[in-house]
Amino acid sequence: MTCLRPLDPDRDGPALYAIFGDDESCRYLARPAFASVAETIAQLKEWGGPDDDTSWAVVDGPEGPALGRVSLFTHGRDIWEAACMIVPAARGRNLAARALAEAIDFVFERKAARRIFADCDPDNIASIRTFEKLGFRREGLLRGTWETHLGVRDSVILGLLRDDPRVWRA
Repeated sequence: MTCLRPLDPDRDGPALYAIFGDDESCRYLARPAFASVAETIAQLKEWGGPDDDTSWAVVDGPEGPALGRVSLFTHGRDIWEAACMIVPAARGRNLAARALAEAIDFVFERKAARRIFADCDPDNIASIRTFEKLGFRREGLLRGTWETHLGVRDSVILGLLRDDPRVWRA
């Protein structure tokens, strides 16, 4: 059973370094892989402050090691962006979709989100498919949106509204 628990950078950083220290896992991020566990922990702390209640570790059980990270962050009162990464050794188990579904329900129900969107690199087929599997609709392509360690990249925008069907409940 997959579940989410609040992300603890000190506890989860070493396990999440399997993502954030891996060049291939970081291919579609704005910056390249981190050089150390310490750098991973520092960045996790910077991304989420002490009051962050929308960043989670993906785990097999409440006391299990972090298998990934799910984060939703606000772009205004009721518009949120979703992101998820799973450690390479745990991929192929549908963890991202299950974890995102739980996080999306939380943000729609507890944070009064009206809209949640994902911003994916067009070459990141796995992420695009995960969001589409959850009922996100492809809304468009923003050309030349991100300047990354790969160069200037486009963005595929996928969106889900509060009143859209939540296909994972069917």
